[in-house]
Amino acid sequence: MTAVTLTSSPALAPLLARGALRSPFKRPAPDADFPRTRLVLPGVRVDLAKLAAYERVCGFPTGEPDLPLTYPHVLGFPLAMRLMSGRDFPLPLLGLVHTSIEIVRGAALAADRAYDVEVWVEGLAARPRGVEATVVTALRWGGGLVWESRSRYLARTALAHPPALLDRPESDPRGASPRTPDGAPLPVVAEWSLGGDVGRRYGAVSGDRNPIHLYPLTARLFGFPRAIAHGMWTVARCLAAHGTSGSAVVRAEFRAPVLLPGAVAYGADGRGRFELRGPGGRVHVSGEVRGE
Repeated sequence: MTAVTLTSSPALAPLLARGALRSPFKRPAPDADFPRTRLVLPGVRVDLAKLAAYERVCGFPTGEPDLPLTYPHVLGFPLAMRLMSGRDFPLPLLGLVHTSIEIVRGAALAADRAYDVEVWVEGLAARPRGVEATVVTALRWGGGLVWESRSRYLARTALAHPPALLDRPESDPRGASPRTPDGAPLPVVAEWSLGGDVGRRYGAVSGDRNPIHLYPLTARLFGFPRAIAHGMWTVARCLAAHGTSGSAVVRAEFRAPVLLPGAVAYGADGRGRFELRGPGGRVHVSGEVRGE
């Protein structure tokens, strides 16, 4: 893999436009080639005003000395978009669905530090509904890795992949299964009524303006009846309610779209597991937080 060092964060609007224009010509396949480049942006400092806006949208307390657990994803998002909007990325940017994320944080991350941000595509995998890409984001400080995530994005295809082609999730090196089967609902801690503008508000603070999150009309172009909440907003909202400090490992799956506007119930068992359920008990997000 070739490392490419950037001098500034890429502008998102041109990348999103480029990705949109190229999307109709992409032909997702699990054996397609993908970018073998690791983008590196050194010395990234957090804009405290933008951080405060993100905290308000996601429900985190503002003015804390440390970054919310999910905020490094925002710092790496422009680099991820540069890779995923490129000609050599085989999945169409438009309509990509964030299906899961795993986060490992070594310790609390001070908001006033300068971090080196790195992003690369780890690989592709066949899934029953399409092809999934794994994108890794890493933060380094003082020469060491302090935060890392693996996000998986699905490009839905009309052609189903036979079982022999499907990659099964590998076991978690820390001993946990990557998928927690549905069981009894966790105790409800809070109920949230979500406005139709949640996707637009989160898009404004994160830069992720995928049309599936913005308006009913743009979401319907990709098969959704209404706009859907960003997966990263749902997990950030859950973690804001859960609370995290120090080292942490988070695993979350975005199991069903959260339609906007709508209502969800946040459940937690007090031992690290959390979930969002909708009307009728449908699981939208399931996850777990553990100390490292």
